[in-house]
Amino acid sequence: MKQIESIKRVFVLCLGLIGLLMQTVVYGYFWIKTYYPLVSAPRISADGYQLGAGLKLYFRGHVLVIAIYFVLMLFFSNTYGGLKIGYLKSMDIFLSQIFALFMVNVISYFQISLMRNWLVPAFPMLEILIVQMVISFLWAVCTNWLYRAIFPARQMLLVSGEYPVDDILRKFNSRQDKYNIVKCMNISEGLMNIERECLERYDAVVIWDIPTKDRNKLLKFLYSNSIRVYMMPKITDVLVKGSTQMHLFDTPVLLLREYYLKVEQRAIKRLVDIICSLILIILTSPIMLITAIVIKLYDHGPVLYKQIRCTINQKEFKIMKFRSMRVDAEKDGVARLATKNDSRITPIGKFIRACRIDELPQLFNILKGEMSFIGPRPERPEIIEQYMETMPEFAFRMKVKAGLAGYAQVYGKYNTTPYDKLKLDLAYIENYSVWLDFKLMLLTLKILFTPDATEGVEETQTTALKKPE
Repeated sequence: MKQIESIKRVFVLCLGLIGLLMQTVVYGYFWIKTYYPLVSAPRISADGYQLGAGLKLYFRGHVLVIAIYFVLMLFFSNTYGGLKIGYLKSMDIFLSQIFALFMVNVISYFQISLMRNWLVPAFPMLEILIVQMVISFLWAVCTNWLYRAIFPARQMLLVSGEYPVDDILRKFNSRQDKYNIVKCMNISEGLMNIERECLERYDAVVIWDIPTKDRNKLLKFLYSNSIRVYMMPKITDVLVKGSTQMHLFDTPVLLLREYYLKVEQRAIKRLVDIICSLILIILTSPIMLITAIVIKLYDHGPVLYKQIRCTINQKEFKIMKFRSMRVDAEKDGVARLATKNDSRITPIGKFIRACRIDELPQLFNILKGEMSFIGPRPERPEIIEQYMETMPEFAFRMKVKAGLAGYAQVYGKYNTTPYDKLKLDLAYIENYSVWLDFKLMLLTLKILFTPDATEGVEETQTTALKKPE
């Protein structure tokens, strides 16, 4: 089993390297043929005067320019998931590659312009992007097909507790090209029977919500027999994962701190919020102006929708959004989450929600300090009260300032269950770093173009909020 996993890893790394090299070769060709002649030629003014000598590069200089492009491609492809062959679907890999290529080519364009001391023509860079997108599409489809042909789906055993397995089965069944749940067993069938079954014909075992005592015994057994485990963590597992490892004399100790973001982390985070919100307000002001006019002309109702939400320490504030629903959407005064195909959403509202334009006024909330760019999404007091009736731990996510986007929005969906969203938000809080904020900002750009991230919750989720435990 170990040998097969090592082969898989090497195989994926080689395919990823081939993809990156192909993209870099395309850039290298255009750099030598088109951009270097511009960079090396002296700049001449309109009246014939020489404004500056060109930049002359030798072989090592060209290698450095191309190597920088390769490193940037590696960084952004890895950040966006463009190298997750066999893990993501082909179209997801292709979409991730597009974002990586766009970011790297924009950076490279300005890098070349700096070498030239003036903006260079953008059309060749557009040609590079088009050629690379074609290569990326073919590469994503072919590599994923090759991976599936060589490495079939894992045959897995699901071990569950008292809660239904329908939800987790639905998730695994959505990726039958990678995971195949062969059999389900309940912990009530006895730990010894489950252990014997685990040794039969399975590539991995999925542990879904079983009592901690039984889970610990089963984990030790599976680890001792080198069997892969997919375990859905409980909230305490997420908290422990974010702890600091210490050693007191010869004893390992895990430290869970009573505070979350440090003073210097909060200061840097606030500085980034102020700078980025000001820049984005200026850049998006034309879009906001057009949106406001269109909403007003559609039904003559208010442009902005203000709603009470909760941020750090459950402090209330008024969040601002462009109105996407009818004026009488909550005429009965009952707070409801938006559902799939919600009839209250206007045609204009559907568009601005899909494009996330409705969220733009929250840049002013960020500038005022009521929110941050990255953090748990703020909820309404009524919804929080509803969640905390069955999930008291929901209060943990308000240990930090609410955010425009967060871990749950990047790695989950709008219709992810409240309990899973809580675990994702706690993972962010417990593992906070400035780099993590930067990474989530980059990934947020990707989810803007992911349709299922804007879906409403299922009708059943608005009423059934029980957590597995």
